[in-house]
Amino acid sequence: MDDSEYDKMTKEQREAKDKADREREAAEQATLPYKWTQELGEVDLTVPVPKGTRAKNLNVVIQRKKLTVGLKSRPLILDGELCQLIKVDDSTWTIEDNEIVLIHLEKLNKQQWWENVLTHHPKIDTRKIEPADSKLSDLDGETRGMVEKMMFDNQQKQMGKPTSDELKKMEALEKFKAAHPELDFSQAKIS
Repeated sequence: MDDSEYDKMTKEQREAKDKADREREAAEQATLPYKWTQELGEVDLTVPVPKGTRAKNLNVVIQRKKLTVGLKSRPLILDGELCQLIKVDDSTWTIEDNEIVLIHLEKLNKQQWWENVLTHHPKIDTRKIEPADSKLSDLDGETRGMVEKMMFDNQQKQMGKPTSDELKKMEALEKFKAAHPELDFSQAKIS
């Protein structure tokens, strides 16, 4: 179903479809040999292994576009192509309580939600992801500046005041008027 068909549905139909989609996704995700969560910049996996497993018994390979997890001399638990590229040097794994392998993957593209971890696994609908609240301080300087400008402009519009771009234009016009007092702007229409 595409977005236009979805938009034509009634509120009740959309809610029923969303609920059915969530249940289907949850059932598909429950069949995976791991659980995973993601933020915009990272993906975390928990992979259960037999109790008493030690790091030296594991074979974990994290590559730019591939992930392999298994116990030595046993069939692999995970083996496949990652759905997106990662930063290998910033990605890690560890074993917790000798029964869970924790894998942290740093996304190369920190502005994209992943539909799945491995390309051959079921996908989730990334349009329905509700990100956790983030703080402006978590953002890099350029992104933070852009978000602060958007917030300011939105606030100004709600109060019926000029946006930052409109304020800059008005300021430039005032400077031009001051530099050219010989010109008459009384009949000018500025757009």
